[in-house]
Amino acid sequence: MRKPKLDQTRTPLLSALQACAGRKDAPFYTPGHKRGRGVSPRMLELIGKVALCADLPELPELDHLFAAQGVIQDAQELAADAFGSDRTWFLVNGSTCGVIAAILATCNPGEKIILPRNVHQSAISGLILSGAIPIFVTPEYDPVSDIAHSITPAAVADALEHHPDARAVMIVYPTYYGVCGDIAAIAQIAHQHGIPLLVDEAHGPHFAFHPDLPIAALVAEADLTVQSTHKVLSAITQAGMLHVQGDRIDRDRLSKSLQIVQSTSPNYLLLASLDAARHQMATQGKDLMEQTLKLADEARSRISQIPRLSILSPNQAVTPGFTALDRTRLTVTVSDLGMTGCTADEILNQQFCVVAELPSLQHLTFIISLGNTREDIEQLVQAFETLVEEQGTAETRRRGDAEKTQSSIFNLLRTDKVLQSSILTPRAACFAPTEILPIHQTINRISAELVCPYPPGIPVLIPGEVISEDAIAYLQYVLLAGGIISGCADPNLKTLRVVIGKNRAMFNSGVQQD
Repeated sequence: MRKPKLDQTRTPLLSALQACAGRKDAPFYTPGHKRGRGVSPRMLELIGKVALCADLPELPELDHLFAAQGVIQDAQELAADAFGSDRTWFLVNGSTCGVIAAILATCNPGEKIILPRNVHQSAISGLILSGAIPIFVTPEYDPVSDIAHSITPAAVADALEHHPDARAVMIVYPTYYGVCGDIAAIAQIAHQHGIPLLVDEAHGPHFAFHPDLPIAALVAEADLTVQSTHKVLSAITQAGMLHVQGDRIDRDRLSKSLQIVQSTSPNYLLLASLDAARHQMATQGKDLMEQTLKLADEARSRISQIPRLSILSPNQAVTPGFTALDRTRLTVTVSDLGMTGCTADEILNQQFCVVAELPSLQHLTFIISLGNTREDIEQLVQAFETLVEEQGTAETRRRGDAEKTQSSIFNLLRTDKVLQSSILTPRAACFAPTEILPIHQTINRISAELVCPYPPGIPVLIPGEVISEDAIAYLQYVLLAGGIISGCADPNLKTLRVVIGKNRAMFNSGVQQD
């Protein structure tokens, strides 16, 4: 952990917004509700007058996000100091806009980028907008926990050996499950090839504030990292940060890219919440994370003692794709109870008022953060104890054994059937002439849609990829198990949009990919 150099007790943006919110002016500016006076009474009851008075535009006292010279610039400099970057940008369109901007800032149309196949769908959007060519690397897969981990340094080195013209490497660190790979080694490999390491660190902004957490991406020499400050810290939903260090990233191009993908009407409540979250972590972060880790460790210890439940453990971090675990993530496998994670999630929610972050087919993932209490942990543990006692019957175990024979997304994604079946670039496929066909007629055709099942939020089909029988079977199973399918025109998956006139047979005949 590094020591900040600036006065981290200051909150320039938050303080400026508080002052402006308290002014009594005649508001002839946006937004139309005019400090809450014209808002729906029901909305006023929900949000309150104070928040609506602070819902202000880019007034002179509040600076401008895309031309920061005042309190926003000051707040971003404090954030850079607290998180250890050379420069920080505030994000109001979530980590999604940061990931897209990172790709836009480093890749021109037709240039290659190395990235894991279990990347977030925002990276696919970045590929579509940039016209970059993805070189996908297979993540490490743990068949016991049915979880895809990180890509390994060896896999990155191999990809760069075969594609020395790649312009950047992007990794997910940590994964949704809190799994961390050997980021320092990957950074070193990327730098040896003269290219930057871009990190989707959406779930890791807290790493910088406690020595018992995995190493932060910036400490591991990443060149650019995108963080969802709202996911595990205390910023408001959709608020994030993008950090850069070193000279491998063109900062002017990055700023332009962010202007393209961010709103020109940034919400100042989001911006101020970033300033407040930075202040909180810079002044109290270690103590807050110490308490959070204690709660998470207690929950992990108690849940691990419940019969027929297993929990992802730091002791499993012994492979190149799994070198550390964020202990504030609890991933509990429930398949031995004879139910899917989706079913368990529904029961926990409806019967015990316990809500998971991520229900998957075999497990549930819970986020323990600085906002959780000991009462929350007690409620979580007691809910699992009751669930096991009441739901773990022989009949449901037999049903669970049948469900476990189904193909998992990670097992699917690690096969050559998916990873080596791209015919068009994502951009070319996304904007090509398309047609909608019944699902059974799309096998061996080229997907024009990004088809992403929840859980777990990893695209099964990317524009430009061949649609396989296995992919269709898996997507249909996700729906059957209670998940949802996003990204496609038909959420019920009766039809899919495909590229007109493109299929696997044409690819096998040597058709150009671009």
